[in-house]
Amino acid sequence: MSVVLTAQEQEIAAGRDGPGAAMAMRIVADSASLLGAPRLIPIVSAHIDGALYHGDSGTLIAEKLVEGGARVVVRATLNVGALDLTGCSMVRLAEPARGMARRMIDAYRALGCEPSWTCAPYQAGHRPARGSDVAWGESNAVVFCNSVLGARTNRYGDFLDIACAISGRAPDHGLHKPENRRATLAVDVGALPAGFLQSEIAWPVLGSLYGREVGNAVGVVTGIGHDPGEDALKAFGAAAASSGAVGLFHIAGVTPEAPDLATALGGMPPEATITVTPAMVLEAQSRLSTAGRPDKIDAVAIGSPHLSLTEFDRLEAQIAGRRLAVPLYACTGRHVVAHLDAEGRRRRLEAAGVIVVADTCVVVTPILADHPGGVLMTNSGKFAHYAPGNTGYEVLYGSLADCVESAVSGRPVISERFS
Repeated sequence: MSVVLTAQEQEIAAGRDGPGAAMAMRIVADSASLLGAPRLIPIVSAHIDGALYHGDSGTLIAEKLVEGGARVVVRATLNVGALDLTGCSMVRLAEPARGMARRMIDAYRALGCEPSWTCAPYQAGHRPARGSDVAWGESNAVVFCNSVLGARTNRYGDFLDIACAISGRAPDHGLHKPENRRATLAVDVGALPAGFLQSEIAWPVLGSLYGREVGNAVGVVTGIGHDPGEDALKAFGAAAASSGAVGLFHIAGVTPEAPDLATALGGMPPEATITVTPAMVLEAQSRLSTAGRPDKIDAVAIGSPHLSLTEFDRLEAQIAGRRLAVPLYACTGRHVVAHLDAEGRRRRLEAAGVIVVADTCVVVTPILADHPGGVLMTNSGKFAHYAPGNTGYEVLYGSLADCVESAVSGRPVISERFS
C-alpha cells in the first residue's frame, strides 16, 4: 500500500528542514508502507530504546542524524544506556565499545532527547494522556503505556523510535487504531487462591504465563477482584512482554479501557477463554528458575523494570539494618537516586551491601562479576527471562523477601511459593 503524505510531510522528506529530518521522515514513511498503513499520524511523545549501545552502527546512525541537523520535535525520553553515568556502580564495558557507547549518549543528547536513562519513564513523570498517540520503545514501557496509561503506541524498535520523535509522526497502524485495541481473548484467573493473587510473587508469574499463552494478541484478565497497584502491573506487563510479544493487556475492573469484561471485549464474545489452573501457575513459576536446587547464590538482582521509590521502601524494610553476605544489585533510574541521595538512603543501603545501579541494568551491560554458571536470584520475571542468555548466570526466582533473606545468608531461601 502506498502511503499518502501531507504536503508538509512531503516537504520535510524532500529536505525542507535539513537532511537529518528528511532521513527520519523517509524512515517513518517507508516503515508505514511496509506495514500497510495508509498515512502517518501525529504523536505527542516518544521513548527511545535505540540509545542502548549494541554495536557501532547504532552510534553511527545517531551521529548521522546529528550531522544532518535533526532535533526531536516532541518530548523524547531515553531508555537505559550501557553506562551508569551517575557513578553509582562500576560498568566493565571495555574500549573501544565504551567510547562508542559514550558517543551514542552524546549524540542522543544533541538530538534533544531527555537524559532520563530509565526503562520506567512512566514512573519518572512521562505519562502521556489516555487516548494520545505516542511512539515508545522498550517492551515493558510500551505495554505499561498502552495498558495502564491508556495511551496508544506500537512496539517501536530501535531507530524507528528516534525517527518518529524527529518527524513527530508514526504509521497509522496496529495499536494506534481503536479497533485493534479490544480484547479478543479472555484469561480467567478466578480459580486461583485469593491469597496468591494478592501476593507479590503472583504478578511476574502470571505475566510470564500470560505472555506465553496469548503471544501478540490482546487479552483481558478476569477474576482479579482488586487493583494490585502500579508496581504489580509493571511487573506483570514486563514479564508478559518478555515471554510473549504483548503490547497491550486489559484487566477487567482495573485498567482504563476495561471497566468491565464486556467493554474490554468491545461487546463481542471472546474468540477463546483460557482458564488458568493451579497446575499452570506452578509450571509457570518453575520456568522462571533455571538454577535447579543450588546450595548457594552468588548475587541478587532486582529492578527490571527499574525500582520505584515505593519498592525501595520495601527493600529497606526487608533488610532491616542487616548486612548482606552477597551483593544485591538494585537497578533504578536517576530520578529515584536523586531522592535516595537527598534523604541519605543510598549511603545506608550501600553500607548494608546493596549496589545501586542507575541509568542501566545488570542484564544489558557488564556489571555483574564474570562468573559463568553462577547463581543469580531475582524477583523480576524480566530478569529471569533474559539473565541466563545475557549474563551467563543461572537464575533462581523468588519474592523480594526471599531475595533479601538469601542475600543475607548467602544461600537460597524460598519461603513464598504458589499455594
